[in-house]
Parts: sequence; C-alpha cells; structure tokens
Amino acid sequence: MCGRTSCHLPREVLARACAYRDRQGHQRLPEWRDPDRYCPSYNKSPRSSSPVLLSRLHLEKDADSSERIIAPMRWGLVPYWFKEADLSKLQINTSNCRSDTIMEKRSFKVPLVNGRRCVVLADGFYEWQRRQATSHRQPYFIYFPQVKPEKSEQVGAVASPEDWEKVWDNWRPLTMAGIFDCWEPPAGGDCLYSYSIITVDSCKVLNDIHNRMPAILDGEEAVSKWLDFGEVPAQEALKLIRPTENIAFHRVSSVVNSSWNNAPECVLPLHLLAGKELTVSASSQKMLQWLATKSPKKEEPRTPQKAEPDVPQWSSQFLQKSPVTPKRGSAGLLERWLKQGQEEEPVAKRPHTQ
Repeated sequence: MCGRTSCHLPREVLARACAYRDRQGHQRLPEWRDPDRYCPSYNKSPRSSSPVLLSRLHLEKDADSSERIIAPMRWGLVPYWFKEADLSKLQINTSNCRSDTIMEKRSFKVPLVNGRRCVVLADGFYEWQRRQATSHRQPYFIYFPQVKPEKSEQVGAVASPEDWEKVWDNWRPLTMAGIFDCWEPPAGGDCLYSYSIITVDSCKVLNDIHNRMPAILDGEEAVSKWLDFGEVPAQEALKLIRPTENIAFHRVSSVVNSSWNNAPECVLPLHLLAGKELTVSASSQKMLQWLATKSPKKEEPRTPQKAEPDVPQWSSQFLQKSPVTPKRGSAGLLERWLKQGQEEEPVAKRPHTQ
C-alpha cells in the first residue's frame, strides 16, 4: 500500500524534473495548472494535495494527448457518483486502488475505462515494517536509486547549451501510476479532481517491509504510455502495472509517523539522526545534496495546521498542507553527510527485522 509520501521540490524545479519529449520529439516541460495550490512537503498524507501528471487532452479539447499538464489533486479519489456534499460521508478508502480488483469496483473501473490515468509525483514514499513479537513499526523511505547521468548525454536532449541549466539532472522523482476522477458537488460549483494510487504485490527487496507497493512506472516510455490515453487503450496500459526491483530504501525516524511533522528529518537516514558514523553511498549523497539545495525553505513559511477537514474543495481550491520551515539542526546534518564523500553505487539492502 502507499499511505504517506514526500514531495518537497519547488514547483519550478519539479516541472524541470518532469521534462519529456512530445509525439513530435520536441523537448518540453509540463505546464502547471493551479500552481499556487501546490505546497511542498516532506510528509504528505491522504486528503492532502499532491502534484500529478496528466494528458493535456483531459483539459483541452483537440489537444495533443502526448502533451502533459502538472496539477495538484486531492489524494483519495472521490467517485463521480458520490451524491453527498460532505466528503466525510464517503465511507470507502480510495487513497489506494489494488491492481487485481481495479476492473471490479465501479469507483475505479469507470475512470480507468474513460482514460483518466495520471502519474503521481513524489520524492519517494514511506512504508512501515511490523516487527515480530513487538508492536513497534519501523518506517522506511523508499525511492528510485539515484545515479547522476553524464552531462554529455543530457546536452543532446536539449535544444541549446543555454537550456542546459533548465533541465533537471539531479534527483529523479518517483513516478507512480494512478487514476483520477472529476466530482461535481450536488449544489453546483467547480469540479474537484482527486486521485488514487494503484498498488501491486511488493517486489522481492521490499517484501520484508510490506506485502504491497505502489505501481511504479520506471522510465519515460512507461510514463508516456500510461498518460497517453488517446493512443494507448486501457487494457494495453494495464500491462505496465507490475512491481519493479529498481528501488532503494533506508530506515527513517519515527518523526514521520505523525503527518503534522514536515521537516527533512522525515527522510533522513535513521543512523544519521542517531549520530552514528557510516559509509555513505553515492545515492545517499545525492539525496542529501538534493535536500540541502531544494528544500521548502524557499517557499513562504506558514504556521503548521491540523489535518484538513473533510469538506468539498474545488479545482480552484485544491486541498493543501502548509509547509513547515525545516529545523535549524537539519541543515547541519545535511551538510555533515554531504562532506563524508564516499563514491559508491546505491545497493538495496534487506531491511532490519530485529
């Protein structure tokens, strides 16, 4: 399953991280819709707003279905058939959608058949491992292995040397397959766009942590096919829904257990917070560099708020969480880890079970 994510990149950086080629082979960035409704956070939970990619054809008639929009949507799909004005009366959990029953449940089947496929963006997601003979659950942060590409390869993908700085070549966002729906409030008003993350059986390296994981679209071809509902029918797109072994993870602090906590400590490796020395992989160094340079501190800090109430919010008022200014101690930890400087390829290790 997937019940908590991190997506802390500023919106301009997130758009650059999602650079793609359209059907004509042109290098493009997805266009933001309702960008002011996006709030970066290290700790996003259901009912909050998260950025998703979708085909432009969903919003603009006669648009090229290979072109992409990036927009905040409510996490937790509100079915089109829901007739109550109070969203708290929706008695089903739609934050996740099992791949093996997606065609059996009306809430998920109808959006899928209608081509309402999206890609949920995140730095990574959290999962909790149950420990034997104890009630303690160990949280893990799970993300794509980070291997920096050669600059020469990236130069060939942009129009000119001046565009080099505009292409994201640092952190690779996690791209999770999702479906979305558009709900119209009974009393009228703007539609609410909301989504569900599709889940599959866990891959081998994650099975000791949890038996389910998000359906991760690994690579541009998979993302393109999933989004392009104008050219790729649902049955063909469903072939992309499977576990991936291309994953990395590490233990994190229990500070992430509360969705009110929004700071770099949520994603930092547990041993660093405990003050232990270790040999750091290149992937871990990349993550810390990414955290140190692209944190929500660039956004206007706001006062932490309680979980959002279950009330309708429309396309112009997507649910959102207020970012929390990172603690001062976090920057010191980030800098300390960055200075350790070991160059190793990321290797996924089996989780601790003791």
